[in-house]
Amino acid sequence: MIIGRNKEKQQLEDALQSNKSEFVVVYGRRRVGKTYLVRQTLKNNFTFDYTGIKQISNSQQLKIFADALARQGANFTKKPSNWFEAFDCLADFVTQSKESRKKIFIDEIPWMDRPRSNFVAALEYFWNSWASVRNDIVLIICGSASSWIIKKVFKNKGGLHRRVTQSIHLHPFNLLECEQYAQVLGLPYNRNHILEGYMVMGGVPMYWSQLSPQKSLAQNINDLFLVEDGVLRYEFNELYASIFDSPDRYIKIIDALASKKKGLTRSEIVEASKLENNGTLSEMIENLIECGFVRKYCHTGKKLRDAIYQLVDFYTIFYYQFVKNAYGIDDNYWVKIQVSPTYTTWCGLAFERVALMHSRQLKAALGISGIIANIYSWHIPATETSRGLQVDMLIDRSDRVINLCEMKYYPLGYTMSKKDAENIGAKIRGLAEHFPKSRSIQLVMVTSNGMTPSTNSIPGTIAIEANQLFIP
Repeated sequence: MIIGRNKEKQQLEDALQSNKSEFVVVYGRRRVGKTYLVRQTLKNNFTFDYTGIKQISNSQQLKIFADALARQGANFTKKPSNWFEAFDCLADFVTQSKESRKKIFIDEIPWMDRPRSNFVAALEYFWNSWASVRNDIVLIICGSASSWIIKKVFKNKGGLHRRVTQSIHLHPFNLLECEQYAQVLGLPYNRNHILEGYMVMGGVPMYWSQLSPQKSLAQNINDLFLVEDGVLRYEFNELYASIFDSPDRYIKIIDALASKKKGLTRSEIVEASKLENNGTLSEMIENLIECGFVRKYCHTGKKLRDAIYQLVDFYTIFYYQFVKNAYGIDDNYWVKIQVSPTYTTWCGLAFERVALMHSRQLKAALGISGIIANIYSWHIPATETSRGLQVDMLIDRSDRVINLCEMKYYPLGYTMSKKDAENIGAKIRGLAEHFPKSRSIQLVMVTSNGMTPSTNSIPGTIAIEANQLFIP
């Protein structure tokens, strides 16, 4: 059963029903369900399929590829010694198929491209000289190493330039899809549990699939991520190593970003990571953005070079807060830590990210889906005479309304304190001074479990509960 993915399924169906050859690329972070989507949509009905193997030599990869061809029915007198010959063998085999649409699925394709293997050149030749001139080929390539796909396929300056006919960037589930998946898995969780699970794991299907219905969410988190023998205890290094070449350099950037909630400028990343400020750094940052680990935003009135880079991957944030230094913990660690300031701080940050990643749903809850709006963060730097202001989400609307969004995670419901009211009031005044008087500022409180009235409440506040973000 496929949860959601309606657009992506339709793209695959369109490729299958097309009257020309199609070159389909499916990419996205590790564990997000790329292979599952392709195999379920096509019902495992392939003319030929192969999965690349990580960290083996080119000769070993070629041998295993040839063995897969032979196992699936190919006949050849001499096994290929290079990738040009291997793709020729594949073309000969596929030509013999009597299927009206010949479906070729190559999974984890980045792992097949070894140094000096000429793999990409052979793939280019295979598509341009044979597959594209026919009208019955559906070539689907897939991989978790999104940086490879972006560089070697989408940004290819050679034979693959603009050859892709369908691009499917598979993103993690949203809250509603996680709820639907939890129901399929038989997890007895309400929406508060789904929200907390999302704050830990994001919408990565594989992580959710490891949850046991016989355990509470807290027990599952403890047993999967925090104890020494947890199935996902060492996921962090595997995650980045599976996606990026030279993962240690990427992790230096992530280390730097994890140290600052509001994010860092490029110059601050250079200073914190000790990496050289050059084109390679630009490429790595862009790859992190494309893979969904980092977001880039500009404060209003600032130039692009002043952009802020912010860590937004839920699992990575959870890892740095709790997993990285979790050694010798007991079975109830996650339950015990929930009364600590560290846990409270993490909840606030993670919930902010939930709201940010569900900005479309938030707009729908506000009834402004049809209104053009820009969403960004905003701040006034601290000076000797002022402490500065930070707004994590502004919705700047074309109807001349600015929604100042404040996110508050309070499981028992949120009541605005005098201190919060003073802080928010300062932000409203700061925004009023910065933006033209033609724009009105409207406060939106996004809370985990509702907002109770108090003498400190700010008049005109719109209250949105996390429950309202559970929409398609």
